[in-house]
Amino acid sequence: MSQDPAPTASTRTIVDGDPVPGVKNVVLVMSGKGGVGKSTVAANLTLALARRGYRVGLLDADMYGPSVPTMFGITGQPMTDGKRIQPLQRFGVKLMSIGFLLDDPKSAIVWRGPMLHGALLQFLKDVDWGELDYLLLDLPPGTGDVALTLSQQLRTNGAVIVTTPQEVALQDVYKSVSMCQKVGIPITGVVENESYFVCDGCDKRHELFGSGGGAKVAEMAGAPLLGQLPMHPSVREWGDAGTPLVQASPGSAMAKAFVEVADRLIERLDQDNRAAAGGLVIDRSGGVNRHLPITR
Repeated sequence: MSQDPAPTASTRTIVDGDPVPGVKNVVLVMSGKGGVGKSTVAANLTLALARRGYRVGLLDADMYGPSVPTMFGITGQPMTDGKRIQPLQRFGVKLMSIGFLLDDPKSAIVWRGPMLHGALLQFLKDVDWGELDYLLLDLPPGTGDVALTLSQQLRTNGAVIVTTPQEVALQDVYKSVSMCQKVGIPITGVVENESYFVCDGCDKRHELFGSGGGAKVAEMAGAPLLGQLPMHPSVREWGDAGTPLVQASPGSAMAKAFVEVADRLIERLDQDNRAAAGGLVIDRSGGVNRHLPITR
């Protein structure tokens, strides 16, 4: 159930030519590694924010492997008034994906960089996103054209880096952190997905992919670890069924884990907003963020 949200501030500087001037906060969900559950995290964070009462949109920026149509159980061609494209909506969230424009969902997108760049800008400028508190962008893996285009064309609040704990994933995720630092995308926080598995019979926490990976990425990024999400079959089952877990089973422990990450994301963005305004920032992380409790 949604609740009345706190007023949403923004650190985004809206300048002439901003492709989404009505959006207060733009957050990139990204990872240098494929298969870490980035789209699952993006979808469930989006719905967690919506259930908090915020106006939210999700842009599927993974042109080669769009996941939003499947995860939200929605198809169909977006309508247009001749000037702006109307995003599709489901569960109170505005959605746009290249998958909505494909006649055959199994058809491959075979584009070079300039076409990718043009389509992404269209999804920002030509879609009627309206007034939103948060627009999340689900980026493709890697450090290629999409991330570079966004760094050049869009003022963002920051990026949420998604990783899994094992070393083979970390080596690629570190590159994503490095890219953000090089092109000036601030890192808002890190989410460690598939952190552990709890067996039904023994209630023991099994760290199937190792431990500590998210903390290592957070330390490199100089950003907080927003959460460690466990593995659970329901996340996959509901995602495949077209209703992300936060919407399908909001009272479950897994859904609450996603909501906690969303709440920490809101708090982190609020801290950044107050810091940009010259106010005091109080660290309530218990020392996780590794800076003085009160900073300007």
